[in-house]
Amino acid sequence: QLQPVESGGGAVQAGGSLRLSCAPSGSAYNTNCMGWFRQAPGKEREGVAAISPIYGGRTYYSDSVKGRFTISHDNAKNMVYLQMNSLKPEDTAMYYCAAVRTCAGDWLRYLEVWGQGTPVTVSS
Repeated sequence: QLQPVESGGGAVQAGGSLRLSCAPSGSAYNTNCMGWFRQAPGKEREGVAAISPIYGGRTYYSDSVKGRFTISHDNAKNMVYLQMNSLKPEDTAMYYCAAVRTCAGDWLRYLEVWGQGTPVTVSS
């Protein structure tokens, strides 16, 4: 099964920035909804941001990242990005890009396919 491929993770200091990229291909790109979720060791998954390309690029953010993270997409290239600014140590996690059936409501419940993830480490 095709999976999105994430890249761009790394180690930064608090206050720094990173830009994650997601290259889904074929069925791994859902124009209804593409999302980024994260999971830190010993913690549950958290839906960070989602975007609905088919609905004019409408975006959705968790409260924990609102105002700091920006999700965007490039339909021509079938790419999805997550710009992360003002990073905090609590943002440390593995970040995954996912094709999602719908962005409505708790979209984490509607994951279809996701990649291997890219790690983000934020030091204080």
